Amino acid sequence: MTHPFEIELEVTLPADPERVWEAIATGPGIDSWFMGRNDVEPRVGGTAAMDTGGFREQAVVTAYEPGTRFASRTPTADDGRFMAFEYLLEGRDGGSTVLRVVHSGMLGDDWQDEYDALRGGWPFHLNTLREYLEHFPGRVAEPVFAMVPASGRPTPQIRSLLAAALSLPALISVGDTANGGPEGLPVVDGEVVWADGERFGLRTADGLYTFHHGSGMAAMFHHLFGPSTDAAEGAWQRWLTGVLDQQVD
Repeated sequence: MTHPFEIELEVTLPADPERVWEAIATGPGIDSWFMGRNDVEPRVGGTAAMDTGGFREQAVVTAYEPGTRFASRTPTADDGRFMAFEYLLEGRDGGSTVLRVVHSGMLGDDWQDEYDALRGGWPFHLNTLREYLEHFPGRVAEPVFAMVPASGRPTPQIRSLLAAALSLPALISVGDTANGGPEGLPVVDGEVVWADGERFGLRTADGLYTFHHGSGMAAMFHHLFGPSTDAAEGAWQRWLTGVLDQQVD
């Protein structure tokens, strides 16, 4: 049985509406702070698509008002499920923008768990958007995704392995300094800018790094702004596999 839901959040961002629009309504902009690789046809009726780890999800653009409003909706599945997203922008004095996000739709039988995951994820994503606009203005990121099953490992153990591999304390907090990463890539030398029970995020001089753990898996959603990222996804996949393969005393 399906269940309706709606999540609404509001955030003030350190950028004018034009820059925020580029971040939330274009493929390269979304690539720089959200998940996956994205394409957006800039018109009502166009396609907004996201590819994450080979899984492609498509939606139809239902509102396209540059600098003001952008919305999309996925097709309704056979069981009635769908997702709708709306972004409303309002410029403020001083070059900032108030962004209101409305995420709604229909969820399935496990709707409470799905809702909790969605509700918990949005504050993190909006914080990543803020970090992007504030620290990487005018730049476009290469999205990097990696995922490794971790069945049998409890979430705290996964987090502990990730923390140790990045020279972070076991109890990760905002402001902690990380140092580590795959061989052959620039060292991830940066600051923790987000930490909750399911994920933590880092900002370095050339990227935004997200490490997600739980539900029997570990995953990464990185946004890299460096000059060469051709081999980054494979390197991070191997790194994550190696981290999860370690034995814990």
